[in-house]
Amino acid sequence: MFYDELKKYSWDATTQEILGMTSADVEAALSRPVATVRDFMALISPAAAPYIEQMAALSRRYTLERFGKTISMYIPMYVSNACTNHCVYCGFNHHNPLQRVTLTLEQVENECKAIRRLGPFENLLIVSGEFPTLNGVDYLEKVLKVARPYFNNLTIEVMPMKQRDYERLTHSGLNGVVCFQETYNEANYRNYHPRGMKSIFEWRVNGFDRMGAAGVHKIGMGVLIGLEDWRTDVTMMARHLRYLRKNYWRTRFSINFPRMCPAEGGYTPSVIMSDRELAQLTFAFRIFDHDVDISYSTRETPEFRANMMKLGVTSMSAGSKTEPGGYYSTPDALEQFEVSDSRTPAQVTEEIRALGYEAVWKDWDKIFD
Repeated sequence: MFYDELKKYSWDATTQEILGMTSADVEAALSRPVATVRDFMALISPAAAPYIEQMAALSRRYTLERFGKTISMYIPMYVSNACTNHCVYCGFNHHNPLQRVTLTLEQVENECKAIRRLGPFENLLIVSGEFPTLNGVDYLEKVLKVARPYFNNLTIEVMPMKQRDYERLTHSGLNGVVCFQETYNEANYRNYHPRGMKSIFEWRVNGFDRMGAAGVHKIGMGVLIGLEDWRTDVTMMARHLRYLRKNYWRTRFSINFPRMCPAEGGYTPSVIMSDRELAQLTFAFRIFDHDVDISYSTRETPEFRANMMKLGVTSMSAGSKTEPGGYYSTPDALEQFEVSDSRTPAQVTEEIRALGYEAVWKDWDKIFD
């Protein structure tokens, strides 16, 4: 499991190695057709800042080679904000005094119908807090079966599960799983996740192995930008991605870099990433892994998303609501985070076309089941 692999690497030593990178290291990384993890560290280092234009050009080239001028569209559907975790940065924190909502299956179907009216979405991301007795495997299996007639591609972003549970859900319409490690800094991980199943670092980080062993078609990864030093965190994720590719080579992978937004808990990020730094990170990951799907959510502004879709980003959400029942009605439930791009799917699609790209709505077909 990856936890054993991760223990080989020192957080502090990795940080110092990144900060010690030179212009020569960056130029060597840019010259290699296949980048190593050390090359990735050079490309995200402060030494690479003057090379961002060369990185952008190389990222664009690799993206066009692998994906063409396409942007894959998806939309999240929040089905429950009930959560037993106490994550200090999250609006769904168990301590927060908010109305807890878990959609009934009838409400789930109403949400599916409302989303279909927004646009020709086929890629649905089902999101839930972590409350096993309310929104556990049995509930999620029912949600998948309700949503399957409306969407060809179903992905979940929920609590980490056992391998047999992932296998079970793949027989109920599941195509992909997204899980954010939040941070790979085990020493500080418990500070952000003091209680609940999410507080168990090893269980969470090994969840990706369980997904791969279960034959999940696509696995999504990410760290939460704002908790720890982002350069060290994403280096650990790069190591994780390379490990997963080696061990679960039949699986596709995606990555996301969510920058922290205001949440009900009032948590203030300890690290702020600029747009330029996020662009540098995006280019570095594309150069490191030519085939990985790089996703930007509506956390990012319309202007920034428009610029980055030409340089490395390959999938985007649109029209997102981040509270249960947000599409069919105007709920009282709290949003998990505030969106920065509130445009309709039609408006986002029009911009994609204006930039000479094509919005792709479908990634999977029922016939492959």
